[in-house]
Amino acid sequence: MTDAIAHQDIARILSEALPFMQRYWGETVVVKYGGHAMGDPDLARKFASDIVQLKLCGINPVVVHGGGPQIGRMLDKLGIVSRFEDGLRVTDAATMEVVEMVLAGSINKGVVSDIQRAGGRAVGISGKDGNLCMAEKLTRTKRDPDSNIERVVDLGFVGEPKSINPALLKTILQSDAIPVIAPIGVSAGGDSYNINADTFAGAIAGALAATRLLFLTDVPGVLDKSGELIDALTVAEAKALIADGTIHGGMIPKVETCFEAIGRGVESVVILNGKTPHAVLLELFTEHGAGTLLRA
Repeated sequence: MTDAIAHQDIARILSEALPFMQRYWGETVVVKYGGHAMGDPDLARKFASDIVQLKLCGINPVVVHGGGPQIGRMLDKLGIVSRFEDGLRVTDAATMEVVEMVLAGSINKGVVSDIQRAGGRAVGISGKDGNLCMAEKLTRTKRDPDSNIERVVDLGFVGEPKSINPALLKTILQSDAIPVIAPIGVSAGGDSYNINADTFAGAIAGALAATRLLFLTDVPGVLDKSGELIDALTVAEAKALIADGTIHGGMIPKVETCFEAIGRGVESVVILNGKTPHAVLLELFTEHGAGTLLRA
């Protein structure tokens, strides 16, 4: 009797998931895999399994990963002091060397290995490969609260995407491989630039006309004033929630990054908790998803 019930449950789950599998067949889904969500080996295995499952279901997954905590630990180990301006790591030449080593090296190849152990094929690249992401120096201004004078903040080798050339990615996607991308760009002069992984993922998703962009974070999504998860929002509704203080603190830049991605042509963007086991499958293959979906 137990086996029969289990088999019935499996059949029900598959029948419920089938319409969503058909919905995303042949579509591109970009997943931003956050540094904090990568900390648990068991969750990393489940994430890799989810990504392989998407490929097997005829979906084209693209993984963009972060790595802030891992970069911080390596800098500490090497005795390089970090300084932050408005949440962005000021990146001098020595820091950039470590950033590239960690992002395009150990983290990127670790995610590739996880996917391949889960039965998939993965190709690890950075935005420098094939001139995928041409970058320019990111400029920031800061107003002194006492003098009210604005000054330009020099962030060093921190960049933003100037243009995306998706030719290499499209070649990989046409095969049975899964691209795993480190958020590093290259300038016209050949300099490497550290790019915020959320911004980078949005630019990649826009260039590929992705159906979905999933931001795996350490929060469930956007919460209402009662602390309950909001399933879906339009851009206009989200802006109203920022204005009335419902969306506040660190959620504001996350949501604004979603606005940017939608502005680049991404159909919809989802903020969800990467620490939830199988969060990607729950979001794409169930009726109510696992986070907050934002759309135009």
